[in-house]
Amino acid sequence: MYCIVDVETTGGVKGPTRLTEIAIFRHDGHQIVDSFHSLLNPECLIPPFIRHLTGISDEMVKDAPTFADVAQDVLNITENAIFVAHNVNFDFGFIQKELNWLGYDYFRRTLCTVRTSRKLIPGHTSYSLGKLCRALNIPLNGRHRAQGDAAATVLLFEMLLRHDAQGLIPRSVSRIEYPH
Repeated sequence: MYCIVDVETTGGVKGPTRLTEIAIFRHDGHQIVDSFHSLLNPECLIPPFIRHLTGISDEMVKDAPTFADVAQDVLNITENAIFVAHNVNFDFGFIQKELNWLGYDYFRRTLCTVRTSRKLIPGHTSYSLGKLCRALNIPLNGRHRAQGDAAATVLLFEMLLRHDAQGLIPRSVSRIEYPH
């Protein structure tokens, strides 16, 4: 199992920055078998640069759940799955930080589609999600929104699975339970 994840945030991973949106597609290696998506109230103002980049405004998230409200959903859908994201350290780091603030130790095996793309489909001038999707004719609707970026990452991941003759992508994850 794999969980392809994308998040939108109020800034970089370091510091008091928070999540504003999360999208997760659970994938069995053949197809999507479950999904989760939500805007999130970051309980702080969204900086103008981020508002402009994502289109997510304070008004849009004022009545949205907080991360604490959806934490159990995130834990459940990512359980026993490899956490997959385009620049995985960003998305995983944010979710791990939010869960740590709630008292959870969050560990998942991770896979970065940027690094994997460089190995399996070399020669592209850029491995940013937008430019790579354009080069590979992968539809990307809703750029810089969690659901649109995660859906495009699913299609990229499926392409990587098809090109993975070297076995770089793990095909199973051990069922290790970590204490909360």
